[in-house]
Amino acid sequence: MRPLRILHVVFSLEPGGMENGIVNVARRLPPEEFEVHVCCLERGGAFVERLPKPENVVVLGKLPGFSLRVALGVARHAARVGADVLHPHNLGPLTYAVLGSGFGLWKPVLQGEHGVFQGDQGSSARLRQRQRLYRCCRKVHTVSESLRRYLIEHGFPAEKISAIINGVDTERFQPVDKARVRTQLGLPAAGQFIGIVGRFDPNKKHLVLIEAFNRLAARLAGARLVIVGDKGAEKEKIHAAVAASPVRERIHLAGFQANPTPWYQALDLLAAPSIFEGLSNAVLEAMACGVPCLAHTACGNAEVITSGADGFLAALDSVDVLAEEVHRVLADPAALAAVGSRARSRVVRDFSMEAMVGNYARLYREVAGRPQERAGH
Repeated sequence: MRPLRILHVVFSLEPGGMENGIVNVARRLPPEEFEVHVCCLERGGAFVERLPKPENVVVLGKLPGFSLRVALGVARHAARVGADVLHPHNLGPLTYAVLGSGFGLWKPVLQGEHGVFQGDQGSSARLRQRQRLYRCCRKVHTVSESLRRYLIEHGFPAEKISAIINGVDTERFQPVDKARVRTQLGLPAAGQFIGIVGRFDPNKKHLVLIEAFNRLAARLAGARLVIVGDKGAEKEKIHAAVAASPVRERIHLAGFQANPTPWYQALDLLAAPSIFEGLSNAVLEAMACGVPCLAHTACGNAEVITSGADGFLAALDSVDVLAEEVHRVLADPAALAAVGSRARSRVVRDFSMEAMVGNYARLYREVAGRPQERAGH
């Protein structure tokens, strides 16, 4: 029996949490049973080379606005590679996957949802669009149980939606000596390091964090802010905010890091004020490195973090609240280190990469109508 051919449909493979998840699963699915292809609607991206077979990526060069040419391109490519499952991620790619699959008649569609609805995606028109498109999908999966409940609360069919909880590679992401890794990165060995990791999108709240750091810097003389990431709509604003900061010499713009592991390992605290994540990969990766996280209560973070035990949750809706929460959790370094140790234990126990990959394999088999045993057995 030939491997199941999975065709992901995305805008690009530029660095991001969702894109990182696609790569992680693709690299770990058993190659004798699964063959992974990716259709990038707009452009490729840095993560193409991380795939097990970068040559299995096609770029359609979509321009702004709807494109019938791109929809036909998805259909042709799905036929060309003999895709058994189309796996789009979020609303735009879902539209093209549904059209390219003949409304789910030619090829089965498994939709992936990675965050709560942003901007006009929560409008009644967009909700109706999703409802229509979901009818063409065999299954819909979310990356957290809270996101599954969120979709059901918005009127989407509970029987069609499954949660596959994100996992983390705890061998790659693990604690090391902070002073040593900081020196290797060219950072001061001493001090309290707060970090944020992610694309420069408005929903990540980089600007709120920078302003919060400006306010608390005088109260925490040894504190430094590390910003890991690049690209996104707010890149220029973020760089300008850092340049204008009265404590800009204590803010480190690390840029995009193909290997973010040492940057997590250098931190004392990861700040995750975003309110739109389904379940943040950055939070899981930091926790695996023994770094506690201060995260927004609005996301799937409550499924990962028990506040006060293995991390911290708060409604980080303003600069004032974020500044006070950061100051509070950094006030007791010994207690913070103990929280980081429990964070590592939590992800090792409950958020393994193996479990996540196994759940995707099971869902791919179900959507494709393939028996549940391993191919060739």
